Amino acid sequence: MPEGEYRGRNCFLTGPGEQCTGERKKHRRPGLSRGKPAGNRKGRQEGDSLGPSAHRGDVMYRKKTGGWAKHLDFMLLDILCLQAAFVLAYAVRMGPSSPYGDPDYRSIGILLVLADLAVALLSGTFSGVLGRGHYREFTVTLRHAFLVEVVVILYLFTAQKTVAYSRFVIYLLAALYICLGYFLRMLWKAWLLRHRAAEGERRSLLVVTEHALAGEVLEGARAENYDRFRITGIAILDRDMRGQEIQGIPVVAGAGDVVDSVCRSWVDEALVVLPHSARGQEELVPQFAEMGVVVHLGLFRTERENGRSQFVGRLGDYTVLTTSISYATPLQQFVKRAMDIAGGAAGCLITFLLFLFLGPAIFLASPGPVFFTQERVGRNGKRFKIYKFRSMYLDAEERKKDLMAENRHGDGRMFKMEADPRIIGTKILPDGRVKKGLGNHIRDLSLDEFPQFFNVLKGDMSLVGTRPPTVDEWERYRPHHRARLAVRPGITGLWQVSGRSKITDFEEVVKLDTKYITEWSMGLDLRILLRTVRVVFGRDGAM
Repeated sequence: MPEGEYRGRNCFLTGPGEQCTGERKKHRRPGLSRGKPAGNRKGRQEGDSLGPSAHRGDVMYRKKTGGWAKHLDFMLLDILCLQAAFVLAYAVRMGPSSPYGDPDYRSIGILLVLADLAVALLSGTFSGVLGRGHYREFTVTLRHAFLVEVVVILYLFTAQKTVAYSRFVIYLLAALYICLGYFLRMLWKAWLLRHRAAEGERRSLLVVTEHALAGEVLEGARAENYDRFRITGIAILDRDMRGQEIQGIPVVAGAGDVVDSVCRSWVDEALVVLPHSARGQEELVPQFAEMGVVVHLGLFRTERENGRSQFVGRLGDYTVLTTSISYATPLQQFVKRAMDIAGGAAGCLITFLLFLFLGPAIFLASPGPVFFTQERVGRNGKRFKIYKFRSMYLDAEERKKDLMAENRHGDGRMFKMEADPRIIGTKILPDGRVKKGLGNHIRDLSLDEFPQFFNVLKGDMSLVGTRPPTVDEWERYRPHHRARLAVRPGITGLWQVSGRSKITDFEEVVKLDTKYITEWSMGLDLRILLRTVRVVFGRDGAM
């Protein structure tokens, strides 16, 4: 048998009369032992762009910290910068003294810490911080400082304490914070990258793949793991390319000698990415692991494609690839729900005050119930009862069938028409002009929507979301239309503030709703709420 020929599992002839049975004869580091494949990892770790499953041969292998904790150093540094800017701004305005000696300013100092943490966690300020360039880092710092400043100013106005504080201190604080925060972040990043690059020189990574995948795998490994590894070689299993280079990385082995190459070389970890149809990877993984090498087996790509998020997780005893149109962290979900509850409670109070005036007016104009209830389709097809102030006559639903020919949305998936005669007080004069009544004014100002704050409190709806369709509209949906139901329906949404009834193409409505879902953030919700106020008072697109 020629030198380097593979004889089967754990049997590789490396030279005359010499065998390597799975243990590396040379370059073996202390503390390594034969390890069984590690259990499936829970969740996707940052940097696993190729979706690898790690088999632990090295008992000292460390999984990267996930979630907000991995950015704890940047968060603490940011708090220190903010506090330093606060102290300096106070000293410039008030003289050489500490703001914490003043009870009023002491509360601002505590608020700054809380606001900084909240903005960092909710807006993802430090997500991908190590990969950002100078300009991108400056824009993120500017946005972060602006949001913290907004929180502080809102607190001062809400607590009616604006007189007690110097506006100069507040504004100078922001300027100093931007400068300190930006430069110290860049310095800390530079130190971390140099330090981790030095550590990476001590972590050798071997890439095992096929020729067609080599370029893509190398690009992915470099882009996502630049601070962890030094790619020392690549093994191409489907052809003999030893002695050549791919993207500057030497090809050190082929299918016939890859085990021997690992056995006799400095290799800390191996990334194995092969097509599903490839043979031999089931044998390579346990052999590498038995030699004390940490093995990352590429199972599938986990990436955002066509607006969908993919990540590896656990479901019972199974490791699963989860695909979703959108993803929110538990903290983001908690904050959104807390905002819904607060907004829903305030909205219910306003609804009660409106009831005192609208209730008698609606009853006098059209005797019957003041509130209108209707079955709507909510999140993922769950049905619920929606509440509104009644702005139409009692027989509106029965008359809807007779008016379908005048529907501005011809496909029937939504219903809107000019001069809807079902609205209380609407009349078409002999000259063709439309006389508006009480129902029109209620709808123009969106007063009919206020009882939906009770739906928000119940959890059927959210302050911001997508429009909940009626059952008959929902029954006409095509598969891609159902994406609108991936989140809780909202009182307002991106479609409502983008022209509302001026948009007559239902597919355009679906695009706006899908865009909201895939690009969702707390900042987007706040912007939509602010735009809703402007749209309602400007009566933009209302019918």
